[in-house]
Amino acid sequence: MATEEASREALAVPESAPEPVAADVKDAADKGYAQELKPRHIQMIAIGGSIGTGLFLGAGGRLSQGGAGLTIAYAICGVFAFLMVRALGELAIRRPSSGAFVSYAREFLGERGAYVTGWLFFLDWSTTVMADITAVAVYFHYWQAMQSIPQWVLALGALALVFIMNLMSVKLFGEAEFWFAAIKVTTIVVFMVVAIWSIVTGGSVGHDHAGFANITQHGGFFPQGLPIVFALTLGVVFAFGGTEMVGVAAGEAKDAKTVLPKAINSMIIRIAIFYVGSVVLMALVLPYNAYSPNESPFVTFFSGIGVPYAGDVIQVVVLTAALSSLNAGLYATGRTLRSMAIAGSAPKVAKFMNRQHVPAGGIAITAALGLLGVLLNIVLPTDAFEIIMNLAGIGIAGTWSAILLTHLAFLKKVRQGKATRPAYRMPGAPWTNYLSLAFFVIVVVSNITSASGRWTLVLFSLVVVVMVAGWFAIRGRVNSGLLEKVNLTDPTDDAAQEAEGAQA
Repeated sequence: MATEEASREALAVPESAPEPVAADVKDAADKGYAQELKPRHIQMIAIGGSIGTGLFLGAGGRLSQGGAGLTIAYAICGVFAFLMVRALGELAIRRPSSGAFVSYAREFLGERGAYVTGWLFFLDWSTTVMADITAVAVYFHYWQAMQSIPQWVLALGALALVFIMNLMSVKLFGEAEFWFAAIKVTTIVVFMVVAIWSIVTGGSVGHDHAGFANITQHGGFFPQGLPIVFALTLGVVFAFGGTEMVGVAAGEAKDAKTVLPKAINSMIIRIAIFYVGSVVLMALVLPYNAYSPNESPFVTFFSGIGVPYAGDVIQVVVLTAALSSLNAGLYATGRTLRSMAIAGSAPKVAKFMNRQHVPAGGIAITAALGLLGVLLNIVLPTDAFEIIMNLAGIGIAGTWSAILLTHLAFLKKVRQGKATRPAYRMPGAPWTNYLSLAFFVIVVVSNITSASGRWTLVLFSLVVVVMVAGWFAIRGRVNSGLLEKVNLTDPTDDAAQEAEGAQA
């Protein structure tokens, strides 16, 4: 009986769960946003945020190097991504915020913690934006008619389109992500059904046949050895980047405290099916060396089975996946930068919010940095995606680690009696926090095993130096008074603050 009670407490799913505990503070940086995201938007953002170019394009290159053993990396990374988002979910349910982990770091780690968390997240998504526009350009070059257009022109066009979409309204963003995610999920389901049928029947896929022989007769589970799988793990972490997006969207959701637990809890199932399941099937329908870093593995498969125009249709789908990720990147970084700018730790222009309650200044900064991705497509069109993806992977690992550290600081406040945990909790905390942090450190350090990984570490070291120098340059003007006490017993308090936010 005692064991059962302890288990229930660890998983935070009691038989009669009490109402979520509200925080007694609000972040002044959250004022001015319109809460227009509906439950269906949040559900699809949670799904679509974890399915992007890392799977639709990056999986092909990683399979061509790591083989079927890559499925282990996807499964392990998926577990730690889920633990991270559970920690974030506990903080978000307690106090939904558009500043998300930056705002939570501000509350429990101070402004220095918010500064580090925010800029790591910006590194993550600004480089992901570069990777996404690169992916769009690569996808367009699938068609011979588009190959005459320079890759950088296509990348610039994609950036301009999504930038304009993000400036309109959060409701438009939610609708776009809803349909982008629906298309991605439908595509993966269709792929899995057709792939399973091909494996069962031993059908032809190009010059090969689907089945277990694609593993056993082509070098086994680790055709290039186990070390290469470790070296590829950072790219797998990049594939799961975006799972934290649901925490940012919570600040503009109509009923975040109800819809968030459902969206987050279903994530582990989606990871198991959509990611691990898809990679397992990819390894079974074709030999690992049939895949290419320059073509989506979904296109490789559907073109191989000989369905007329199947490759073209899937190519359109993976284009929407890249645009979805690009859309989410501009959305999240715009809100993060605004939260930091109001505190004084980001450029003042990021404070600007347009009439549609959209942080246009922060979105513009990210889009401007996306132009570096356009430049990279001019200088290194063949290697641009891989270089950017590795750096984004370190940014993701750093952001996730900051979320876990913030959650640990929150748990410390709980032990001191200065905060109360909501009913929805991270399972196994704080031990799962420590285990996850150790894993992300190992993933980043494992880059030393490859030449490209060592260059990534050198680039990240330069980023760290710039971040440290930046903190010492701006720490004197950082505003540490953004967290406001609220009266939880007065129902008019929230209404008053919402009215104030609307006026802002």
